[in-house]
Amino acid sequence: MPKGDRSTVRIGKKESIGKLYRRACEIFDLNIEQVRIWDYYGQRKHALMNDVDKTLDDANIQMDQDILVEVLNNASSFADGGCTSVQENGSTVQEPTSFLLEPTKSSLSIAGGLSASKGASRSCSSEISQSQNINSPVRELDNTNGTSGVTTRGSPAGLTGLVNLGNTCFMNSAIQCLVHTPEFAKYFREDYHREINWQNPLGMVGELALAFGELLRKLWAPGRTPIAPRAFKAKLARFAPQFSGYNQHDSQELLAFLLDGLHEDLNRVKHKPYVKSRDADGRPDEEVADEYWANHTARNDSIIVDVCQGQYKSTLVCPVCNKVSVTFDPFMYLSLPLQSTVTRSITVTIFSSDGSASPNLYTVTIPKPGRCRDLLQALTSASSLKPNEKLLLAEIRNHLILRFFEDPFTSLSSVKDDDCLVAYKISNHTRETSLLQLIHRSEEEETNNSKGTRGCKPYGTPLVLPIPCSDVIKRGDIQSMVQKMLSPLLRTGFSSESDALWNGSSAVVQPTDVKGKIHSDSDVIRSEPEDRMNSETYAVDKLPLQLVDENNACIDLTVEEEKAIEFASPSTPLIVFINWSKKLRQKYDVHYLENLPEVCRNVPASKKARSEPLSLYTCLESFLREEPLVPEDMLCPRCKERRQASKKLDLWRLPEVLVIHLKRFSYSRSMKHKLETFVNFPIHDLELTNYVTNKNNSRRQPYELYALINHYGGMGKENRWYNFDDSHISHMNEDEVKSPAAYVLFYQRVTKESASLSNGAQSSAHNVAS
Repeated sequence: MPKGDRSTVRIGKKESIGKLYRRACEIFDLNIEQVRIWDYYGQRKHALMNDVDKTLDDANIQMDQDILVEVLNNASSFADGGCTSVQENGSTVQEPTSFLLEPTKSSLSIAGGLSASKGASRSCSSEISQSQNINSPVRELDNTNGTSGVTTRGSPAGLTGLVNLGNTCFMNSAIQCLVHTPEFAKYFREDYHREINWQNPLGMVGELALAFGELLRKLWAPGRTPIAPRAFKAKLARFAPQFSGYNQHDSQELLAFLLDGLHEDLNRVKHKPYVKSRDADGRPDEEVADEYWANHTARNDSIIVDVCQGQYKSTLVCPVCNKVSVTFDPFMYLSLPLQSTVTRSITVTIFSSDGSASPNLYTVTIPKPGRCRDLLQALTSASSLKPNEKLLLAEIRNHLILRFFEDPFTSLSSVKDDDCLVAYKISNHTRETSLLQLIHRSEEEETNNSKGTRGCKPYGTPLVLPIPCSDVIKRGDIQSMVQKMLSPLLRTGFSSESDALWNGSSAVVQPTDVKGKIHSDSDVIRSEPEDRMNSETYAVDKLPLQLVDENNACIDLTVEEEKAIEFASPSTPLIVFINWSKKLRQKYDVHYLENLPEVCRNVPASKKARSEPLSLYTCLESFLREEPLVPEDMLCPRCKERRQASKKLDLWRLPEVLVIHLKRFSYSRSMKHKLETFVNFPIHDLELTNYVTNKNNSRRQPYELYALINHYGGMGKENRWYNFDDSHISHMNEDEVKSPAAYVLFYQRVTKESASLSNGAQSSAHNVAS
């Protein structure tokens, strides 16, 4: 057995642990029954290497790492295996129970030089012998802070690719960004096993953390060829079946699962206490925030919390009693909406039910996940609605009213861009009313009928008028009401003005007769001069109206004008047909009724807007903007009922590593749409100080980008940027980092220490992961 010098034995990385045992026994002149070998990576005991059939590669034995040999002493027990092999200035200082593996690209080297006799106890208290200098290459030790470059034989560490196993680029990109996070690189290359929470029911019994740690150590071993992450993929599929198989998935969804899973596997809290958070009750925000954070960390304490978790302030306000509820919740990452997904433009035609104004078009902007209330508020403001008026919103399809939006909390997500919406301006009275619906029909000759009879089919846009149920309504009253509703459409020499109105003018055209006399709203409008009024012309001037009774029979309203109308019930609408002949259409400008615009009529403009640059700060401001919630989201503690509260988020505590997810995907029914919006994000000096509500923390909050995931790939940096495209790694310029494909951004807080280190080599090569 060599004494006091260094012996080298080369062994292939595909050799078995059993062969490693035999080689170690040959070097140290031991019997295999006397020996057990430990993985001693980072000078800490990890796993006992007792599976003699496993290969060194499968056991995650890295290049140039320490291996600890424990030898059976005379008392038939194993000596303490805590001795290390330490190298200084090219020399090797060896203790009697350790040896060093020095792999090359094609083989592993074993170095040893223990001074001991067969069967003797090799304890750590034995005298350490200084070895002589050797000419063989030795490794540079990893810097314990995990931020300096690690090189072996001139090859930089951390630039190892991942083999695409089949649509696994989403997984590879997320892994590369996490692996090149400096805090994680340091943590998983040291002894993290003691922090594994084996009993956490919310975790994966440590298996996910072990699989990730083993993969990270392989990726940080310099000089390695691309690694196939099959073992990690298998663990992932076991604990998250949604990622099983070889379909393409979302890298952000994987990242969220992985961070949460690693946190639970490495949670230092073994028994989570029951914690009940108190309401703010007017207490200072600083006090409440610290209390919430203490409660959170009492149950959640891991490297993930230390590095990635921040805290935001959530403020909810009840719209009825104005009760303000404040909570402070943790976050792992920020999901920022892109501007084009924040708002939605909707075009609505407003009809005046009393005939006081011509129809007008209004295009308003509301939150994309908006509700009927949001749209009505925007229309009320745009149309300058009077205090005694309100709007009744309806959807029109096939010239009929498909539905009324009576519930203000109804979501507008079901309204498509090619749908048609109208709003009826009606009186805001408290009397019980029934709705009169005027349904338009067009008279057309039936060409397949030899007798030339006329038929009617739905036409135009229905109109609505509320009628008091307590009043006695006669057939003649219906004639007067309908003529009043249609009065703005009457052609009386104001066609040009009316066209201007249709294009958005807010002026009101009052109907006149041929003599130019302006009629009041109470007048029954006729186009014939008064001296020509007789029974015959009066009959012609009556509108061809038909009332649909409860038996679906049509009643002619041009006769028996004094006969009263019977209401079935207030909830049952009064259906009245008007049959438009060619002659009647010449009298009225039915263009208003025929051309009902769609909800979204400016598609080219919206596409143009999407191509304009969008600032990351704008996305953050949209995320922090106050927005309404669905009614069931908040149980008001004061009202004791579920209300549609408004919610406002504010940043309170920022993490060391800030992960920002850009929400590039929108969903409509079964379709998934990707937004190619270019987001201008800062690479250096992302300044978030003004967005932090906690004013007691007056320090600047600058961040620097160190990695990002593109939706087609990913990136990272050792004083320069690298593109990680599965197994292919290439240099790239900083001005190439920004692109419309940027999906998940990784920022690290800039401190004085990190700023000084940035002048040297960085182990977390700035990443762009694919």
